[in-house]
Parts: sequence; structure tokens; C-alpha cells
Amino acid sequence: MPNSQASLLGQRRFLPYFVTQFFGAFNDNIFKNVLLLFVAFAGAGALPVSSNLFINLAAGLFILPFFLFSASAGVLADKYEKAWFIRKVKLAEIGIMCLGAIGFITESYIILLVLLFLMGTQSAFFGPVKYALLPQQLKSNELVPGNALVETGTFLAILLGTLGTGVIASADNAKYVAAICVVVFAVLGYISSRSIPEAPASAPDLKFRWQPIKQTKKTIAIAKADRIIFQALMAISWFWFLGAAYLTQFPNFTKLHLNGSESAVSFLLALFSVGIAIGSLACDKLSNHRIEVGIVPLGSLGITVFGALMATSIPTTLPDFVGFTDFVSHQTLWPVFAYLLMLGVSGGIFIVPLYALMQQRAKETERAQVIAGLNIYNSLFMVGSAVLGIVCLTILELSIPQLFLLLSVMNLLVAIYLCLQVPIFVVRFLVWMLTHTMYRVTHKNLHNLPQKSGALLVCNHVSYMDALLLSAVCPRLIRFVMEEDYANLPPLRRFLNRAGVIPISATNRRSIIRAFNEVEQALAEGHIVCIFPEGRLTSDGEMNDFLRGMDLILKRSPVPVIPVALKGLWGSYFSRYKGAACKGLPSRFWSKIEIEVGTPVDPSLASTESMHQKVSSLRGDWR
Repeated sequence: MPNSQASLLGQRRFLPYFVTQFFGAFNDNIFKNVLLLFVAFAGAGALPVSSNLFINLAAGLFILPFFLFSASAGVLADKYEKAWFIRKVKLAEIGIMCLGAIGFITESYIILLVLLFLMGTQSAFFGPVKYALLPQQLKSNELVPGNALVETGTFLAILLGTLGTGVIASADNAKYVAAICVVVFAVLGYISSRSIPEAPASAPDLKFRWQPIKQTKKTIAIAKADRIIFQALMAISWFWFLGAAYLTQFPNFTKLHLNGSESAVSFLLALFSVGIAIGSLACDKLSNHRIEVGIVPLGSLGITVFGALMATSIPTTLPDFVGFTDFVSHQTLWPVFAYLLMLGVSGGIFIVPLYALMQQRAKETERAQVIAGLNIYNSLFMVGSAVLGIVCLTILELSIPQLFLLLSVMNLLVAIYLCLQVPIFVVRFLVWMLTHTMYRVTHKNLHNLPQKSGALLVCNHVSYMDALLLSAVCPRLIRFVMEEDYANLPPLRRFLNRAGVIPISATNRRSIIRAFNEVEQALAEGHIVCIFPEGRLTSDGEMNDFLRGMDLILKRSPVPVIPVALKGLWGSYFSRYKGAACKGLPSRFWSKIEIEVGTPVDPSLASTESMHQKVSSLRGDWR
């Protein structure tokens, strides 16, 4: 596990919260699944309605509170201190589980249905505060690892809750064991919540009135107010649409198409859940512990590819398996298992940056309400997923693998849409992967890059990879000033224009005036602009003199100037080490390079001479 994640699990500001949310998800699944198992094996006349109707009622009653109460929960989570609010919700869970224990022991299925509704209500109130708490307790660079751990914990809790259900249901006096377990787990969740540090109210002056319909409309309006937040919200809900579709069909898919038993269903669920856990943790590592939107479309593409491969790799003939070991060891099924695992990994990579982006971008006073809006949409999408399953499997009479293929096609459209929305970030992430594969890249003092305000970066110019390396390591989009001949190359022109590249021609006065105007506007709008003041690649590894363009920029836009040094690129294939760049064949791989960021310099103290000296000092003797 990466150090950032391990360190979070060792800190009081995160661990008690993590344990609390884990037990919440775990107990939800224990209660729901034990109830459904008891219903499935209930004797004739024990149920007030048919088994199928009861199961559908149970699913509906658990989701219904998310429609009814999420908006109110969001307002309350913003209005009150969050650790206190979580403890109240956990106390309510203990009360509900005590009644649930009585329902299990007395086999009162009507009472258990009502309690399932109450359990859904408790989950609806816990959801907004659960995610709104994270940005208050974690630093901005801890949001991605924090969310990765939360998603890992949630899906492992779902998995363990489902597996635990089988153990409980097969025990002697199962109803008494179930009754004890749900109460004990609720108590453990409350005990861990007692250690959550105080998280002050985000909007204590909010007025709360019990108006569910009016409040729901207002919450949805808040969620829609910021386009990027709303897109993240829709993408997360789409993930739950897919997840609900797959999880709902796993039992019949395993039985009808893989000749598997109940234990085989648990195995597939385990693969899917473990895959999401691996993907969530890997996402943090791949994105370098920052919110990297560019990884989201790639995760979506993985969902499409591995979902389609899983649906089309089912063997045409399978034996009747004697036991679970025969099922797992049957080699023709291994591709199905591998694709299912990778489907989960892709899902984990897809979901984590979206949660972190939503938390970071939402206004502090509205964060819980935004998450409440997410829960409302999640519920709608999950209902839509159930409707799609009914239409495809019952009315259109598709097979389950055909439904999986349809989901892959639908998700491909989503992946294409996401790529079109954030092409710059997708390419930037791919560049980060490429450069960190080609080179052993280390970074020093990236914290000197401003998180919000405008700044001018000045950097030595060693190779054609310089801009790509800088853009890949900076969390924010950098607007580069680039030679016009390169910026206007037909294959790249449209993309570079969208990436905010500012073209300039040293021999064209109109081009120079236009470029300086664009730089001034970009800095005024709070962007980071990068120039290579040498004006050309080094021909001997040493730094050329800086041109005076930087002085003109600072005269018009007095912003902090940040020196940046690239080390170790001289001698690479993309430098002029051989006289010309990209000459012959590459002669070295996996070279060690370093990018060091200096402390910001006040514009009144920055000049071409002083900044040349600072960049040269940062670079040192490492060319």
C-alpha cells in the first residue's frame, strides 16, 4: 500500500471515520442479505406475500429513503458539526438493529420490511456527511488517497458482508446469530464514531424545514449549478448504474452460463469487489496522489473493453461441476475470471478521481447538499438499471451475456463523451505515464507551484520533451508559449489551441504583440504560464542567455516568477546531444531525470539576469 494511504490509516483524523463507514456498509449488507436469504428459505405461509414480490418490495423499500430524505440529510450535514451528526446517525442504527434483532428472532417479516426502510433512511442520512467530512479532515493532496481507501473499504465491506451472510445463514440457530451480529456491528460502528475528531459545521446558519419535495428540488438545483460538479455527479451515478446491473445479474449469470453454484457466485462477487479495491488503490498511485481527471476516461474505456471481453469469452460447453474447487480450477473459465477482475480494477480507477473532484470543487457551505444530490441521482440510476434489466431480459428476451455486451456499448459512448470533454487531461495523463516509463522521474519542491493564482514559470530548455514533462507533473494546466511553426502544425494545431498553447514568432511583430496580449490575459485570469527564456534548445548542455521577453511580460503582468530546472535530459534522444534532436536510434533508456521547482520570486525582484542565475543554481552541475 502506498505510504500516503498507510499514513492516513494510522491517523486519528481518518482511521475512526474509515472504521465507522466500513461497519456501516458491512452491516447494511449483513442485514439486507440475511433477510433475503431467510425469505428465500421461508416455509409456506410464513410470508404475507409471494417470495418474488417480497424481494422486490425489499429492494424498493431500501432505495426509497434516498429519494425522500437525501436532500434533508444534506442540509442537516452542512448545518451541524459533522462528528456529532455521525454519532447521532450511528445511535439510530443501533436502535434500528435492536428492533431488527427482534424481527429476526420472531420471524416477523412485515416488521423486517419496515426496518429495511428505516435502515435505508439511516444510510440516506449517513451518505452526505460521510463524503462531506473528508475535505475538512484531509489536506487537498490527501483527497485522492482518502477516497481510494473509502472506496476500497466500501467494496470490501460489501464483499465481506455478503460472504458473512452465508456463514450466518448456515449456522445453527441462524436467526439468533443474525440478531446478535447486526446489533454488535452497529455498536462497533458507534464506538469507532466516538473517536472521529470534531468537524465544524459548514453552514450553521442554514434554515431547516421539513419540506422533502421542495428541499429535493433545491438540492438538485445546487448540484446542477456547477457544470463540472454535475458532470462528475452524472459519471458517478453511471458507475452505480453499471455496478447495479452487473451485481444483480451475477447469480443467474453464474448459474445459467457458467454452471456455478452459490459459492461460485460469491467467488465472482469477490473478484469484482477485490478488482474495485485494487483499482481504487492503484488510481492513487497512477495519479501521483492528486486529482487527475485524465484517468477517468481511461477507466471508462477499461470498463467497456473488459466488460465486452468477459461477455464474449464464456466457453460454449462446460461440465457440471461437482464442487467449488472444480469450478475455480477449470482453465477455460480463467479468462472470464481475469476479465471480471480487470472490470473491477477499471471501475476503481474510474470512480476515485470523480469523488475527489466533487468534494474539492463543491462550495464548503454546500458540500453535503451536493453529495445529497449525488445520492438522489444514484438512486434514480439504480432504478433505471433495474428497469433496463427487466426490459432486456424479460421483454426483449436477451441473454445475460448479451445484456453485458449492451452495457459495454452504452459505456463506450460514455467513454467517448468523457474523452471529448477533457481531451487535454487525458493526453496529459498519458504523457505522465509515457514519460515516467521512459525515464526515472523524480520531483523536488512541487509544492512551490501555486494551487490557484497566476504565475510565470521560467525553465531551462534541454529537449523537445521539456513541455510534456512539465505539463505532466503540474496538477494545474500550464499554458506554454511555443514557437509558432510548431504550434501551427496541422495534426497538432487544434489540440494545442485547446490546450491553451500561446504561439509566437520572433520574426513577426504582429505575432509577438498578439502573444504578449494572450500571456497578459492568461495571467490576469489566474493561469500558470511557462516560457523557455533561452528561446531555443541548448546545443551543448549548458544554459543559453535568457532573452528579454520575461521583463516585458512582468512589466505588463506583475505576477510571482517561479524558476524551474530540468536535470538529466542532456544526452536523451530528444536533445541536441548528437547535433540534432531525434537523430538515429535512441541510445539510452530509463535514464534518471529530476524536475526541481524553486521558491517564487517577487516580480519586482525578477529580471532576466537574476532568474537565469536562479535556474542555473537550481540545475547545478547535472546537465
